[in-house]
Amino acid sequence: MAMTTSQRARLSKTIQIILFVAIIAAVVLSLDWEKTRYAFFSFEKLGPMFPDMIIVGLKNTIFYTVISFAFGLVVGLLLALMKMASFAPYRWFATAFVEFFRGIPAILVLLAFGFGLPQAFGTTWPQPVNIMLALGLVSSAYIAETLRAGLQAVPKGQTEAARSLGMPAWRAMVTIVIPQAFKIVLPPMTNEIILLTKDSSLAFILGASMAQYEMTKFGRDGIQSLDAGITPLVAAGLFYLVITIPLSLVARKFESRSARTKR
Repeated sequence: MAMTTSQRARLSKTIQIILFVAIIAAVVLSLDWEKTRYAFFSFEKLGPMFPDMIIVGLKNTIFYTVISFAFGLVVGLLLALMKMASFAPYRWFATAFVEFFRGIPAILVLLAFGFGLPQAFGTTWPQPVNIMLALGLVSSAYIAETLRAGLQAVPKGQTEAARSLGMPAWRAMVTIVIPQAFKIVLPPMTNEIILLTKDSSLAFILGASMAQYEMTKFGRDGIQSLDAGITPLVAAGLFYLVITIPLSLVARKFESRSARTKR
């Protein structure tokens, strides 16, 4: 007797549940739980990392993220406007900039700003400046494309109406188009902040004084100095989640609000 559609769906779901449970059981049974606890959950040995990991590491991670995003937002907006400009060299420059910084790893940009460019200019830049410039420029390439899409999504009729009332083009862009574009791109902008927060973990490759440590640096040093497996990195990851999960919830809220507005 042939099964109905609902019966086939129930059978398929049952098989998937059984496979999922079997895989989880196989993983659980194959683990050496004593070694796993030592490697990932030796939290009782992390005392020397606190409270510096919170006071210094968490603070610096947030600080590096904020300054990099602020710089990237300014540069990204300029690039987005240049890509929409009628003057061709502006478009060429902005396109080349965006493709370059989207095409190379952020770690290479950090190394260039941390070691290469200071030597080229014969000067030493403070580490926060290196991080802001490197991560901000990489971020600006993505922000530029996001903002360009938002600017183009604003109905042209609004600009035309403002111009018909005698408003200059630049003023219409600043007071009408750009504010609406930012409302449109809020969800992807929030996601960009999340990516920047995670990219700030690359700052450890530049070396730093204790006062400039971010969370990954604390975790990395904890592996070497504490007999706790990679538990220090687990702790650092948990602190990153303290930042990124609320931002993800904010992004979802913006997305749902945008979807309701479109309906």
